[in-house]
Amino acid sequence: MKIEETNLPGVFIIEPKVIGDERGYFFESYRDDLFQEKIGKINWVQDNESLSTKGVLRGLHYQLPPFAQTKLVRIIKGSVLDVAVDIRKGSPHFGKHTIIELSETNKRQLFIPRGFAHGFLVLSDSAIFAYKVDNYYSKECDRAILWNDSDIGVNWGVNPGEVQLSEKDINAKAFSEAEVFSFQDLYV
Repeated sequence: MKIEETNLPGVFIIEPKVIGDERGYFFESYRDDLFQEKIGKINWVQDNESLSTKGVLRGLHYQLPPFAQTKLVRIIKGSVLDVAVDIRKGSPHFGKHTIIELSETNKRQLFIPRGFAHGFLVLSDSAIFAYKVDNYYSKECDRAILWNDSDIGVNWGVNPGEVQLSEKDINAKAFSEAEVFSFQDLYV
């Protein structure tokens, strides 16, 4: 398993070693000792899975403390463009983002620590998206930033008219109006 930091400190791309032959493939999708060595100890408490069709864009989502979440995301079927945005006030990377394609073919995963908003756009006909989190969902702490906010400037590579959004994402706040938090708020 190869674990490399992205252009945003704390956000990592994980590439598993895939062993395959004519019968199929095998790989370790998570290995605690390697995560502790490269990233740190994470206490995962919940696994989630979603199915979405082409053009569905979910995000940019995050939760406020005390329910901020670390995420480990991957694709089981299909492909997505995955984005993490640093929303930690006081961070030298505040408002910056990283973008990566995750697919059933490349088997990559993205590790996103607390203090980042997250979103993805489905590129394939459909996608099954799976992720681990280190904190439980809280409706009261759930927030969203506009997917196409010009201050963040994510190039999703899609026509806005082709994007399918939930009511939550249609009504998301601009980055300049979003509730963000500081480093010290993250591990309350």
